[in-house]
Amino acid sequence: MASTRRQFLIHSSLATVAFVGRDALAAKTDTRLKVSLAQWTLNKDLRSGKIDNLDFAKIAHEHGINAIEYVNQFFMHKAKDMQYLGEMKQRAADLGVKSLLIMCDQEGNIGDPDATRRTKTIDNHRKWIDAAKFLGCHSIRVNAASAGTWDEQVALAADGLARLTEFGAEQDLNVIVENHGGLSSNADWLAQVINKVNHERCGTLPDFGNFRIKDGESYDSYRGIQKLMPWAKGVSVKDMVWDDKANQLPLDFERMLRIVLDAGFTGYCGIEFGGYEGLNQSRERLERAMESLSA
Repeated sequence: MASTRRQFLIHSSLATVAFVGRDALAAKTDTRLKVSLAQWTLNKDLRSGKIDNLDFAKIAHEHGINAIEYVNQFFMHKAKDMQYLGEMKQRAADLGVKSLLIMCDQEGNIGDPDATRRTKTIDNHRKWIDAAKFLGCHSIRVNAASAGTWDEQVALAADGLARLTEFGAEQDLNVIVENHGGLSSNADWLAQVINKVNHERCGTLPDFGNFRIKDGESYDSYRGIQKLMPWAKGVSVKDMVWDDKANQLPLDFERMLRIVLDAGFTGYCGIEFGGYEGLNQSRERLERAMESLSA
């Protein structure tokens, strides 16, 4: 009887260790960052016609990337074309490529001081929320452009974002803001805007390389990413960053990704550097840094 009891305890202990081990492994897997491809990486070839927007998912897949981030400029007049969007969706699905978001440009300023133009901008973005929902994305990315004093721009941008976010929330879509020039590239300002909106569906898309505010003025990229990560629904990876004295420097991949991980982020890091010709090298550089941090 004692021997049987000892065997039971040994087997129970081994089972517990195995169970805990599996849980620990799963936890480690779940905390790994993932790689996606931002369409802007291919912008030169898309603009020249060398690459067609419909082949975006295929190109990502061929380069070992199975999640993509669209840019509306490359199918600007197709937001309501369900046949075209259906083809985009099907091609991605056939390859097992996940559609994450649509980056939206050229639709007006979300914080325009003119109330009529600001409302028009909000309305212009609604079709992209519809398109993102259809494609299976989680977000659209917008720009928080405005004009006026610091506080005036906070209020205007927050107003436009809050109203658009309410529409997005109705479809379980996020409205996220990239640091993308002007005051939006000042992380303190953008954090204040997102705090003012105060909606779980309004977040950020921190971009490693977009902290140039204007000629001669920039915000330190590492400090900026740390500031914006609490609301991040994704991150954009560029291989050049800024200090706070308007100097551009090569990215320290491991240092930046450590900031991302320390914020508790476990989503996609979108490649936005290297171009089509350098895409494999860009992916490999990012993956090496990720692997180094997870070792």
